[in-house]
This record gives sequence, C-alpha cells and structure tokens, in this order.
Amino acid sequence: MWDYTEKVMDLFHNPHNMGAIATQDCTTTETIAVGEIGSIVCGDALRLYLRIDTKTDIILDARFQTFGCASAIASSSALTDLIKGMTVDDALRLTNREIASYLGGLPQEKMHCSVMGQEALEAAISDYKGVPVRPEEEDESPLVCSCFGVSSAKIKRLIRENHLTTAEEVTNYIKAGGGCGSCLADIDDLVIDVTQEQDKLNTAASLSAPIPQPAIATTTPSTSPIKESQGGTPSATKLTNLQKITLIQQVLETEIRPTLAYDGGDVELHDVEGDRVKVILKGSCDGCPSVMITLKMAIEKRLQERVSPNLIVEAVV
Repeated sequence: MWDYTEKVMDLFHNPHNMGAIATQDCTTTETIAVGEIGSIVCGDALRLYLRIDTKTDIILDARFQTFGCASAIASSSALTDLIKGMTVDDALRLTNREIASYLGGLPQEKMHCSVMGQEALEAAISDYKGVPVRPEEEDESPLVCSCFGVSSAKIKRLIRENHLTTAEEVTNYIKAGGGCGSCLADIDDLVIDVTQEQDKLNTAASLSAPIPQPAIATTTPSTSPIKESQGGTPSATKLTNLQKITLIQQVLETEIRPTLAYDGGDVELHDVEGDRVKVILKGSCDGCPSVMITLKMAIEKRLQERVSPNLIVEAVV
C-alpha cells in the first residue's frame, strides 16, 4: 500500500474536472486545445482538454481523462485545479514539483504521474500555439529507453529540473529504465554527465562572483597590495614588481589552481611583463574549447580582483 496523502486520496475518490470539453461549449472567441501523453500499453495515459479565451490567452476551463493509478488521477485533477484562470504562458511555467506539492507530496515511485501532468499541459499548449514548446526535444537525440520511448534529451532535462542523482530516481520520475532494465547503465552515464555540467556552471559562477576584500592589519607581510593608512582605513599602495609577482603566484597557488584541479586542469605562472601575466595551461585546460573563458573568468578576473585591476592574462604554449 502506497503512503498517499489525504489530498491524493480525496482527489482519487472525488476527482475534479473529469471528462472532455465539447466544441459546443465554446463561444466564437474561445478554442479547445488538447494534449495527450502516455500509453495504455505502458500503464498510464492522460488526455488534457483546455478551453482558452483566444483574446486574453486565459485558460477558462480544464478537464481530463486518465487511465492509471490513484496518483495519476489525483495529479491530473490537481493540474486542472491549478491552471484554471491562468494565462497560457503562466501555465507553461508550472512544474511537476508544484503539482506534487499541491497534493501534499507523492511517493517517489509515483512522481512520474506529476511529470505526466506537466507534459500533457505542455502538449496542449503546443496544440494551442501551433509550435513545439520544448524545441530541444524535437532534435534527433538517441533513444535511451526503448520500452517507454524516452530519449537522452528528455532524460537529461528531467535530471536537471528535478535535481535527480540516480538512475532509480529517473525511473521514478519518467519510467525510463523501469521495463527490461537494459538501459539503466546508460541512464547512470546521463546522470553523471548532467552532474558534471552543473558542477562546471557552479564553478564558473563562483569564480565570476566578486570577492570581498578584507581589511588587512599593519602586520601583513609586505607582499600585500593593501596597507593601513594613518587614519586606520585600508588604502591601496603601489606594488613593486617583486611584490606583484609574489602575490600573483600566491593567488594562483591558493585560489585558482585548486579550482581548476577539480575538473582535471592546472595553470603555471610563466612570466610577468608589467601588467601582462603569461601563464601555461595544463591538463584539461590545455586545448579546451572554453580556454578563453578559463583565462578571462577563472584566472584574469580573479587576479584583477586580488592583485591589480590592470592585469591582462595571456596563455603561452
């Protein structure tokens, strides 16, 4: 027996907005959009009907026909309650997590029912607009799960949107891997790919964020670019060339190299000519397509913040 919330059981036994919307229910300024997702053969199917005011894009009515379990029926009912009165664009931003939250939560093994509701909504809005609402899924990405017809692009999107970390969680959310199980290893690889992509984005974001400059006491070594003024307020002082080189080396060693090493990269100081800092990129940084991002965002920006705003970083072979 699944651990369903009272809200889920209530909407299962007493579903709202069940049924279809007929053309005769519409006025001349209204239209019906239909979205269908799933398959009875696969165990769950949902057909969603939207009655939309074409002048305002407001969803006036929403109804559904569902074949599936208690979670599927409750998720479909919750979806129709949530989107009534919304504009089409606002409804498009509704996530499967919001559907599950409205129900007070769903068992992890049943989260695919909330995803089915979100996808049926997207299909209906696509029908209304006459264009795909997720063009990235219209590519020819490889089919990963042949049992449920799920592509790699779709799996990666669900991993990102729901912060999934295992193949088992992917199966719970989208059923991929829940048939013969032969694709579970491929799903694990996709989870790793998305996790690494997200780690790189987080690293780039942290490197581009400004770093607060703390006040440095009068006992700070002479290599620091900041000294105490007579009034007790830190003020900038011009570095000697030796001080500049020493501080650049310090920042490279303690702040930049550890971050690059996280992705298998490295950097070595080659030379300093005035404000031009020449470095040698190593490991995964050497020949990387994003080498300019690494130079300008990960290295140059950090050195400008920590040493001097006039520094320019160049890579040498």
